[in-house]
Amino acid sequence: MNFARQRLLKSAGLGSLSLSATSVLLSSPGGPSKEKLPIYPYPDKEIVLQEVPSELEKQIGVVRKQVTATYRDGYKKVQGLVDRWIGIEMAVENRVKSLMSSEESLTPSVLYIGVATLTGSILTRSRSLPLRLTFPPLLFAVSSYHFLPKTTTNVTSYFGSLEDRYLPSLAEKHDIAKAHSEMTWERTKEMIQRARNNFEGGVVGGVGKVEEVTGLKIGEVWRLGAKEKESTSKGVQEKVIEALKDEDGKVVEISRAVEEKIEAQVLQAAKAIEQKLEETGPDMETNATKKEEVKKLV
Repeated sequence: MNFARQRLLKSAGLGSLSLSATSVLLSSPGGPSKEKLPIYPYPDKEIVLQEVPSELEKQIGVVRKQVTATYRDGYKKVQGLVDRWIGIEMAVENRVKSLMSSEESLTPSVLYIGVATLTGSILTRSRSLPLRLTFPPLLFAVSSYHFLPKTTTNVTSYFGSLEDRYLPSLAEKHDIAKAHSEMTWERTKEMIQRARNNFEGGVVGGVGKVEEVTGLKIGEVWRLGAKEKESTSKGVQEKVIEALKDEDGKVVEISRAVEEKIEAQVLQAAKAIEQKLEETGPDMETNATKKEEVKKLV
């Protein structure tokens, strides 16, 4: 019993000593901390997860970027080509509109030009090769200048400007050839005019001799026939131009009517001369010889 009581006293003494020690430590200025503890719990710390791609994912990303860049470059090039083609179309359209004359109609004129060109190819299909190659383009150029003069002039001047810009040496040669051709044409016209004047002079001299031999006034008939022929030719030209502008089917009829009219006038003049020869000369043989001479002269 005494032993147990002593143990309790010792333990009580040790407890009092520990309490006094803790009180001394808490009351001392060198204690752990005087701050009050929070009534709420501390927030959880933020955890950052960093994704680390694998090597396969890296290679796939690189290939995808290259494919995307290639697609964008190709799309830009295709779009540039499309824009350039649209610009070319607009430039061609504007150029064609500037070359076409607003005063000329293309609907019948182009048809006439095509018919003239095909006619040239049909007429020369059994001829030599140089003629087959040159005659249809010649008819095409002549018909173009006839039916579409302003448009054809604009087109030729445009091609001439292109030739002067890109092929100056060839343009110079063309100018020289054009000058020579113009000189040749003028000389040809002069020669034709001289031959015509000589022929008319010879015919007039022959008619004068016939008048001296027969006593007939054939010169008056010749002059009347020439005047009528000239007037009819002018009338024919005017009618043909009007027909080409107004109606297409009447051109052939007008040309046929004019040919028939000219033939009728020539026959009438020949008959009048024959009648006068028959009336003036009693001798039939002399009249026959005179008729033959007159026919040769006419």
